Amino acid sequence: MELFIRENYLKKIRGFYHEEDLIKVITGVRRCGKSSLMRIIADELFASDVKKENIIFIDLDADENIDITTPEDLREEIKVRTQEKGTNYLFIDEIQNVPGFEKVINGLRTSGGWSIFLTGSNSYLLSGEIATKLTGRYLEFELLPLSFEEYLQMKDFYGIDINPNLLVELNSYIFEGGFPRTVTMKNLGDKRKYVTELVREIFDKDIKRRVKIRDVAAFEVVRNYMIGNFGSTYSINGLCKAMKGAGIGISRATLGRYIKELVSARILYECDRFDLKSKRALSGEKKYYLSDLSFYYVLNTDNRINYGPVLENIVYTYARSKDYSISVGKIGKLECDFIMRDIESNYSYVQVAYTINESRATEDREYRPLEQIRDNYPKYVITTDYLMQKRNGINHENIMDFMKDGRLF
Repeated sequence: MELFIRENYLKKIRGFYHEEDLIKVITGVRRCGKSSLMRIIADELFASDVKKENIIFIDLDADENIDITTPEDLREEIKVRTQEKGTNYLFIDEIQNVPGFEKVINGLRTSGGWSIFLTGSNSYLLSGEIATKLTGRYLEFELLPLSFEEYLQMKDFYGIDINPNLLVELNSYIFEGGFPRTVTMKNLGDKRKYVTELVREIFDKDIKRRVKIRDVAAFEVVRNYMIGNFGSTYSINGLCKAMKGAGIGISRATLGRYIKELVSARILYECDRFDLKSKRALSGEKKYYLSDLSFYYVLNTDNRINYGPVLENIVYTYARSKDYSISVGKIGKLECDFIMRDIESNYSYVQVAYTINESRATEDREYRPLEQIRDNYPKYVITTDYLMQKRNGINHENIMDFMKDGRLF
């Protein structure tokens, strides 16, 4: 099958295709498309006159490479495939399958003549030890499951009908999720089964292999609770009380470790809170969003859509895909859903709601926090409405059109 071109990410990496002193590390939740992205990069290099012999692709999850388990094995496999002339482009998928791989990779980088691309388990690649050994020598490119923008593009790419009513498509995206493989599956049950297996695989390969989880049942309760209550504000103390209420006695340290592993595996994203008056990050309470909404629907029997946290989650992951740094804003007793900061340190403020057209009180609730912010950075109210309001210079945008067009905040 022809691979869908994820241009949003390729354009971030292209400027580094030929850089030999920087290791390109593609991270992201398992099965979000990292392997496919590397193959597209290899195809683009070949199309730009890089010789096929100079492109080395090693998938360490493939059966033919299952015996590559040590740095020596990896070094020998690379040596066998190496061409002496010109720069070699090395792609290694699932690099964490070879403990101690960094010795081989750093050796190639310092020897010159190598442009290196890696993918693998986030929790392993970016653990303290590995990050220290590669500090200043790698660039991380984070890949997420499909945004709504990419979901529509991929359906179009594969000739799958797109409903002209984009709210219908948004609901389909919410229920189905954004893992690329599921887009071409016709049956919702098949999509759910795929993601259910993915949850198990993440635990077995990205968490259990790296850390000892002595009480698997307790870990699963924590995992299911965090996934089932995404978009809520938590403190560790509050979570401990919630666990006790569910009959699980768990220490703060263990709970913190479990959450850290869910974040490292990119099941969850952690969003800090920021006080706009004091201009300081608030310690203690955080919000957690899902890398993909399908995690919620495979672990819960409730198929209703709670649009508040769901739309927040969609906007959060969309903004991450555009390289925004994101915080939750506190303004006195009011809260701004998101403070966005781009790579040039420009800010924007975003409120997210299903609709503001049902009552004046609803409209006031969403506009009031933005009206309390006294700077001139852009401010947005993002909803599913098509009747746009105009109020105090604040932009009211339709969420489907905004993301479909790939717009920036």
